[in-house]
Amino acid sequence: MLTTDAPTREQLVRRASELLPVLRKNAVWSEENRRVHDESIEALADAGIFKMRVPARYGGYESDTRTLVDVAAELGQADGSTSWVASVYTIPTWMTCQFPDAVQDEVFSTPDVRVCGTLSPTAMAAPADGGVVVNGKWAFISGALHSHWQEIVAILVPPAGEPYPIMALVPLSDLQIVDDWHTSGLKGTGSVSTIAADVFIPAERVLPLPMVLQGQSASTLNAGSPIYRAPLLPVASASSVGTVLGLARAAREAFFQRLPERKITYSGYTSQAEAPLTHLQVAEAAMKIDEAEFHAHRLATLVDAKGVENAPWTLEERARARADMGAVCRLGKEAVDIYALASGGSSVYSNQPIQRIARDVQAVNLHALMHPNTNAELYGRILCGQEPDTLYL
Repeated sequence: MLTTDAPTREQLVRRASELLPVLRKNAVWSEENRRVHDESIEALADAGIFKMRVPARYGGYESDTRTLVDVAAELGQADGSTSWVASVYTIPTWMTCQFPDAVQDEVFSTPDVRVCGTLSPTAMAAPADGGVVVNGKWAFISGALHSHWQEIVAILVPPAGEPYPIMALVPLSDLQIVDDWHTSGLKGTGSVSTIAADVFIPAERVLPLPMVLQGQSASTLNAGSPIYRAPLLPVASASSVGTVLGLARAAREAFFQRLPERKITYSGYTSQAEAPLTHLQVAEAAMKIDEAEFHAHRLATLVDAKGVENAPWTLEERARARADMGAVCRLGKEAVDIYALASGGSSVYSNQPIQRIARDVQAVNLHALMHPNTNAELYGRILCGQEPDTLYL
């Protein structure tokens, strides 16, 4: 058994902060090449970012959810794509920790292992001797190009009974990668598609998805760790929002860096900083960032507290977790949009970070699981006493 003294939240955030120069340097390359730069991946690995959700017995840190938010927010100030990939990796890594301990032994035997994943059941699984055979395609697989494993979701059709969704772990070497990530935002995430063609998966690497959605685990050794005691969706929701905070802070920094030298063209303001309109804009944006941070921190705090207390989740709490995630996305985007609109025509040049930040935060808001309207509607539905219309709670 390998154990290590886990760094504190403050230490991990400081490590993330020290990476910002290299991530900024590589941001344009990552966008142009539609994947995170190898140097950035190596820097993240060296800083221990990929160990945050790995069990301590494998040398991992078992970092709490608030730490994930704060680290991703720090990384997002340099590059939204790199922050997104780093934070997304934590979710299927956490999901891996729900599998039997022998499966974890296999996955975590690779140092700084990276597991990409999905929640979409866009494949079919058929029973086979000793496991299942899977065929299908998954889109939006962020970080696949630097991953060792993929967590997949498929619909299993048993010989008797109703079909149901399963979650499984597959080596990336067993899958085909489709280079189809041609997008306007989060271009550097390399969120390509992957294909399984008659891929056999042994039974020990297969779990019923509803089991994980409800917070049930097949792991014995992780049962005592607070960070692994939660339903999947609140964990995934909290793990995803840090990038938006980082992008909003990056937009603020980009705006104020240029402000002292800017005027408002075709107006009487030779200094944009003197214009009352600017004062209103930056105040509104700053307050929206504060509000986004409130929702992100409330969400992370609830996930962590529930894990420590080993307390059950109410339906309303689970719906609010998704609503908090959606609120972070909406408020973060609104703040970025204010800064971008106030940045003037020169901000459309590709050497100005604000235009990339605006495209990246738009892409996050379009993510099916993070869309503010979808999440607010779900929360309101539960508040009105209606039954949920989705398994993803």
